[in-house]
Amino acid sequence: MKKKTKRTYTVYFGGELFSLKHLIGNAWLAEAIYEKSHGKYRCLLPQDLIPPGRTGRSIRDQDIRALIACDLALFNYDGPDLDSGTVVEFMFAKFADIPSVLLRSDVRNAGDYREEPWNLMSSYFPRTATVLVPSLFDYRTAMKRRRRQPDDVTRLAGQHSSADAQHVCEQVAAQCVRALDRMLVTEPAMPKYLREEAYHWLSLLPGLRGKEKALRREFEHYLERKVERDLL
Repeated sequence: MKKKTKRTYTVYFGGELFSLKHLIGNAWLAEAIYEKSHGKYRCLLPQDLIPPGRTGRSIRDQDIRALIACDLALFNYDGPDLDSGTVVEFMFAKFADIPSVLLRSDVRNAGDYREEPWNLMSSYFPRTATVLVPSLFDYRTAMKRRRRQPDDVTRLAGQHSSADAQHVCEQVAAQCVRALDRMLVTEPAMPKYLREEAYHWLSLLPGLRGKEKALRREFEHYLERKVERDLL
């Protein structure tokens, strides 16, 4: 009997990448998601992409292509105000009907309603799950638990903070994996008869550099792959 191969899904991980804490946090969480999902979800980090040129446009174009090519998407909605680039990427994901997860680990309320602590214009989209994690409080809980274990290895190694942070990261990753699992099996919001036209328009909408026919073929390839994987 032929053994069934486990499928791996690519997840575009959108979020801030402008400081060391952003870079480290993104990398930690991406690896934790891969481990917690047993290799089911492999995050693509924009910070790991090498743009073909040095212009802002080449970076933007590459990120848009990478997003549309991925199977699912995860967007970090931390901060006192949402990162504008991340919001734009989320909207592109919704235009393409990509199953998405919005993650906020920030304990501050940065929105209009307590239901979701960000601007309501980013809420209520189909095929979108929300993961809200009070990471600061979870970190303090982990810290208190560790202090009740005086013989803990992490204490002896002098790695208190990193061990507590890693524990919280793994908890967040587990919640993200469950949310991705839920979104993976949701029915597409985009009607079948609109798929080709929608992806043709997506190839034109951002003004990507390249010839129209080549761009259309490229986005047709993205669409075909999603259909083959039962994502659209």
